[in-house]
Parts: sequence; C-alpha cells; structure tokens
Amino acid sequence: MTPGPTAAERYQAAKVRNRSRNLELFRSDLRFDLDPFQVAGCDALDQGRSVLVAAPTGAGKTIVAEFAIWLAMRQPTAKVFYTTPMKALSNQKYNELVADYGESEVGLLTGDTNVNPRARVVVMTTEVLRNMIYADSDLLDDLAWVVLDEVHYLADRFRGAVWEEVILHLPTEVRLVSLSATVSNAEEFGDWLQTVRGDTDVIVSEDRPVPLEQHVLVGSKMVDLFDSSGAAATNRVNPELLRLVGGASRSERHGGGHRGRRGRGGYPERRGPRTEKMYREQIAKVLDERMLLPAIFFVFSRNGCDQGVRQVLRSGISLTTADERNEIRETAEYHCRTLLDEDLAVLGYWEWLEGLERGVAAHHAGLLPAFKEVVEDLFQRKLLKVVFATETLALGVNMPARTVVLEKLEKFNGEARVPITPGEYTQLTGRAGRRGIDVEGHSVIQWSDGLDPQAVASLASRRTYPLNSSFKPTYNMAVNLIEQFGRQRTREVLETSFAQFQADRSVVDLARKVRSQQESLDGYQRAMECHLGDFTEYAALRRRLSDLERTNVPGGREASHGARQERQAAITEVRRQMQRHPCHACPDREAHARWAERWYKLKRANDKLVQQIRSRTGAVATTFDRVTDVLLQLGYLVATGDDEATVAAGGRRLQRIYGERDLLVAECLEAGVWKELTPAQLAAMAATIVYQPRREDAPGTEHALPRGAFRPALDETLTIWARLDDIERDARLAGSQPPTPAMSVGTFRWASGSALDDVLRTLDMPAGDFVRWSKQVIDLLDQVRNAGDDELAQTARRATDAVRRGIVAYATV
Repeated sequence: MTPGPTAAERYQAAKVRNRSRNLELFRSDLRFDLDPFQVAGCDALDQGRSVLVAAPTGAGKTIVAEFAIWLAMRQPTAKVFYTTPMKALSNQKYNELVADYGESEVGLLTGDTNVNPRARVVVMTTEVLRNMIYADSDLLDDLAWVVLDEVHYLADRFRGAVWEEVILHLPTEVRLVSLSATVSNAEEFGDWLQTVRGDTDVIVSEDRPVPLEQHVLVGSKMVDLFDSSGAAATNRVNPELLRLVGGASRSERHGGGHRGRRGRGGYPERRGPRTEKMYREQIAKVLDERMLLPAIFFVFSRNGCDQGVRQVLRSGISLTTADERNEIRETAEYHCRTLLDEDLAVLGYWEWLEGLERGVAAHHAGLLPAFKEVVEDLFQRKLLKVVFATETLALGVNMPARTVVLEKLEKFNGEARVPITPGEYTQLTGRAGRRGIDVEGHSVIQWSDGLDPQAVASLASRRTYPLNSSFKPTYNMAVNLIEQFGRQRTREVLETSFAQFQADRSVVDLARKVRSQQESLDGYQRAMECHLGDFTEYAALRRRLSDLERTNVPGGREASHGARQERQAAITEVRRQMQRHPCHACPDREAHARWAERWYKLKRANDKLVQQIRSRTGAVATTFDRVTDVLLQLGYLVATGDDEATVAAGGRRLQRIYGERDLLVAECLEAGVWKELTPAQLAAMAATIVYQPRREDAPGTEHALPRGAFRPALDETLTIWARLDDIERDARLAGSQPPTPAMSVGTFRWASGSALDDVLRTLDMPAGDFVRWSKQVIDLLDQVRNAGDDELAQTARRATDAVRRGIVAYATV
C-alpha cells in the first residue's frame, strides 16, 4: 500500500492551491489574459517575495503592481505606497486607482498635492517617500508593499540617489515591487536587491507586446530598415535602403570599418546622392494616407515641437472629424475652466485650441500643466492624431501611438550634439504600438545625409542598456542617517548601496585583469634575466638616459645655459654608470632590453589598475567621510570619540532641508541672512536658490533686482556659497555653481501681484517652465517654514500664499 502524503506535504499543497486561487480570482476580473512574465511576477508576490520586473514599455508591467495592491486590500489593515518619478505619472495612477477602489481608499502625495494621506493605497513621488522615511512618519505603519515604478530612474544623475535611499532604508518587512524598462544588467540589479532586501525574484521579458516594424523615410519614399527576406532575423540592412542612400559608408568602401571620418551626429560619414527631406506636414499627410496615425514626432527641442505644430497648421491640414472637434473643444474648456480670461491670450490658448481641433499638438516641459493634461487626455482617447514631443514623453505618462517618427538620431546633451544611445532609441520607439488596438507598431527614421545605414541598423537592433547607479551621500542624508544609526553604522549601510555593489564588482574584474597581467610581467621578468647582473636596474638607467636626452634637445624651451650644462653633466654621469654596469657587456643586451621595455610598460599599466582598485574600494564610504568632515567643521555634527558623532541643533534643521543646495540653505538660516526679507523678497531668494538656467542668462538683470533688504541678503548668500565651495573643495568634494538671481525679478513681481503677461515677459520664459520652477520655489519655502525660526516661518508661509496663485495654483488629479 502506497503511503499517503505527510502533514508537511499536505500543508505545502494547500498553500499552492491557495496561491493559485488568489491569482485566478485576480485574473477573473481582467479583460485580457496574463503573459507568462506577469504570471511569474504575481506568483512571486503571492509567495511573499519582492520582485524586480524588467520589460519593454507598454508590456504591462504595472499588472504585477496592481496584483500587490489587490493582495493588500484583501488584508484588514495592510497598506501600499505606489511611487512614481513624476507628478504627472502620480496623478494619472491616482485617477486609475480611484476608478478601481474609490476615493476613500486612495490617497495622493506629490509635494504640492495632499489628498487622503492615510488611505490604504497612496500614490506619491519617490522623494515624498524618502522624506517620510527620514522623518519616521507614522504613515509608514502597516505598510506592506511599496511599488517603485520606473525604478531605472535610479540611474538619473540628479535624482537617482533617492531610489537607492528608499530601497536601503525602508523597513525590512516591507516588500518591493520594482518595475523597470528593459535593462541589460537586470540580474546584477536583482542580485543587489536580494542582498539588501532579502528574497527577490528577477523577472525579465524582452518581448514587445506589439511587434515593431522599423522604416526609413528617404526623401518621399518609405522603406523598411531591415531586410524583409529570410535574412531579416540577422538584422541585415535592407538592400533597397542601401541602393537609395548610395550604399556603404565612405570608411567601409576604403576597408576601414567605422574608423573613417565621422559625419553629423557622430555616425560614420557616407558619400552618396543627397536626399531632399520631406517637411513635417508632408510626413503627417503620408502617415495619414497609410493609416499610420496617431503618431508621435520626437523632436529634441521645445522650439522644434512648437514649430512642427505651426507648420502643420499653415499647410491647412485637418485630421479630425466634426464630432471629434466638438469633443476636443469640450475637453479643453473643461480642463482650462479655472484659468483667468485675461491670461488665456498670454498663454496662447486660442492658437493652441485651433491646433487641438485639427488634431495636432506639442508636448514638452515648457507647456502649461493644464495644457499638457489636455494633450495627454485627448491622445489617449485617440482624438489627437499628431503630437510633436520632446524625449521626456518617452519616459513619462502612458501615451502609446501607432507610429513614432524620429527626425534626427542625435541630440544636444547640454555641451554638444551627440548620437542617441540604443537605450534612448528603445525608450522612444517603445511608444509605438497600442496593445489591444494595433497589430504592430511602426517607427520611422527620417534619413539625413551623412548617416550610415549599418550604424543606424546597429542602433535599432540593440534593445537594452545598462542601469548604473548615480548614488552619492549628501549632507541631508548624512545627518538623517547619523541621527538614526550613528556614524559607523551609517558608513556600513552606505557600503551596501548599489553604487558600491557595482564598484566592488568592477573591482573583481580589475583584480582578475591585474592577476592576468602579473603572469605576463613574471614572464617578461624571466625573459630579461641576465647572468651578468640585475637587468631591471640596467634598464632603469637606459630609461633615465633616454629621458634626459629628450629634455636636452638644442633649441628647446630651456633658455638657461647653466641648466643645459647641468643636464649634460647628468647625461654623462648616467652613461658612465651604464658602461660600468655588468649587464652592459652582455652579448644579449638588446634582446634583454626589448623584454625590459615591455615589462616596464605593462608594469606602469598594472600599477594604474591597482590604484583604480584602491580608489573604488569603499568609494561611497570615503565620500560619506568627507561629507561628515565638512559637517563636523561647520558644527552640524559633534564628534563624540571612537569615530562617532551626534547631530547638533543646526544638524536637526538640516534634516528638514532637501535638495542640491541643502547646506547653503541651512547656513543662510543659521546666519539669519534672510530674516529681514518681505514675503515677496523671500520668494525671490528661494527662486535664486532653486533655479538652474538652461543656458546663459541675458545680461542686464542686476539693475532690476528687488530693492531694500534683498540685495544685501543676496550678497551675504553668495558670500556664504563661496565659503562653502572653498570648504568642499578643500575636503575633496565636488564644488557647485553659484546661485543665479536670473529668476528672482520675475518671481518677486509675481509674488507682489503682477499680471502673468508682465512676469513672463520679464523672465522671457514659457509658462510651463515658470509654473515648474514656481512649484520648486514653493517646495523650498515649505522647507524654510519647517526649519526656520517663528518669524521667518511666518514670512515663508505668506510667501508661499503669494506664489501659489493663478496658473501656479492650478492643480488637478
């Protein structure tokens, strides 16, 4: 008789059945079936594990996060925080979750919006969660899950550290749902998550839910980028494309691969017939005729996006029906109902509305938030047909299109025009293809003279990019962690960061290379051994002689006759030492010398690798030590012996100040340099602190600065900045750019009640930029209110109220 299952086996089988029931119940409410990677992610969550899900844009990663919310809502008190990198994404997710669970169960926290923060499900920006953790907020009670949407933002050099801070410092019992675009080192990132968070499954899918057809627009002819024959699987360039653009690149025809001259955008230059590019309105018409709309034209400048809309409108094209135009107008009027009538003309409302009604719009950071929301809403409802957008749309809200058009394969990175990377190409084309609507998505590259077909094909066929940490300790981070853990323990915590994890892994590779090169060095050492004496010593004399002779060339820059005589005497002495050395008489001297030269060059390279290893080992902790040394010097920390420190009163103020200029703000508050400012002047000072110009400001703004207490306060602020910059550089920390008052005049006028038209003209700034920077001003004023003394806190509160009006006050969820 076969024995029955044991109690442990019966228990395990019951757990599996229960898991299956959870997943089946969840699936029963969906309108579509789950893909294998979604099933794997949900199953891992049901087992109580954290997950990292890396999949292409539009693949449906958020289903895994929605299952975590579903699981939490089946428990009596469990809470979920859903974090996103941008307020627009937070707003969008909040609305989706409210539709599923009702307003009473869902909250929203984005810095300037505070809705139902004690709800079971709260959507927030990642910075809000970081601040909550440092403040030990009671909102963290009963937190079961945290969703980190777009976790690949961890690589962002300005904000990426926030994601690592959250991952490192969340309570250990909280499970993570990390959602990422397809990255080439997902396993490495997953290994780190496993190390710092415990049980974590890594689930990677590289399958696009909607296949991508890639085309090139050469003149007025649209052809496939890749060969559509049996060779297509090898990503071979379409022979018809090669014929149209004149074949191989110049460097290839001369047998040089891609080592020839570089053309526009850094791609290998090719010589072929010049092609006439189609205008944007012509491309829109072609796409419409081919049933390839709606389309997103990615243009790497805001001005280019606005020009695209104007060009289409001037052509007389209308891409919408009468019914669609009515619906578009109603939507725009509803979203913009709170805008003042006198501001509508200033904002270009009527021209913008005309474009919407004809199915065309721009989308970029300079657009007013209300306008952006309308564009996003209409595009998702298939009412807009053509959107000219900057690359931020590829990283932002959910706006898939049937077709993505790339006008150029290069962009300005702030210093020069550089080719877009394979990762950026993947993000941009990830918007092509609407799941459940399109059989395939389409990308269209507009051909430019100077491009090389092979280089373009290589760009388009590489799908992934690496996720690299941008983590570095900050002053605010240091005082918050030392308050919680002490200095020694904080150093240990920071050494578990992904930055150090990657550095340590690179050290492993470097160490392997050092060992390999050491074997070669040993071989060279044996080859140059001389039976007459120490050839290493003799080779050093030869190198010394060579160096001296090179620096003693007649007619060189050495003008002193005495110095030349001294050099000549040294040469004579080294020659004498060489001639007396035993190895000088060796018949194999020159053969030994060749091996010695190889040994010397390799030894020098190996020593550099060893130095790299030393610099990378403990690199994060080293930066932390330098940060704490600055804080000790300035009195924000107090040393207590045994390499420990406690947080002083000024440090507790610093704990409440976030941002790149945290220490400067703390020092200004400590010195009381802003205490005489009026609310409007304090708002102008906050703008000076937060504003980072995109380009050189036009000269001539100094005379227009607010009068009274503002100017001496600005001078003191800049003096404090200069002193801090010297201290940081002495501590071997990166310095910072001086604050600029370029936005202060406009902010002062706005906070003093001036009209929008006057303020935008003063700043020469798009309305969307003004709103974005004004919200950062409000954020800093809130920090000043929390960290400053009572009198300054009152001024900061009044300054906040003065800035938060009109288009700045507009907010929607």
